[in-house]
Amino acid sequence: MSITIRSFTPEDAAAMRELVLAGLGDHWGEIDYSLNPDLDDITGVYHETGAAILIAERDGEIVGCGILVDEPPEAGRLVRMSVRNDQRGQGLGKRLVFALIDEARARGHTRAVCETTDTWQDAITLYQRCGFTDVARRDGDVHFELTLA
Repeated sequence: MSITIRSFTPEDAAAMRELVLAGLGDHWGEIDYSLNPDLDDITGVYHETGAAILIAERDGEIVGCGILVDEPPEAGRLVRMSVRNDQRGQGLGKRLVFALIDEARARGHTRAVCETTDTWQDAITLYQRCGFTDVARRDGDVHFELTLA
């Protein structure tokens, strides 16, 4: 069955939390729950504050997600991008990024920004393939920007 990308509902919060944490565990080998308090209240931290949260779903299961947070005055920041391990390499991350970029444009943003750790090569490659430019490297992070025309 095909993948559907849709807007988040509060009922998605627990499954989305587990998806993002699993992705972090895949990369780091372990999960430090204290570093991710926003995931304990996705609805309050993101949904109720106006962020755009997208869910990728296959056969009723959440297999990917991403969030666009408004970053005044003109940017939208992509955060909490994640694709379930068995769904990676099929273009789903790219679909989510482009859907969030479309949302950024719809919100009137002139830039989209994001960051990842400098050891997360899959994420770096994803953002570069989606047209983002590496604009800074500091404190172990790579910062990206995309000008929205």
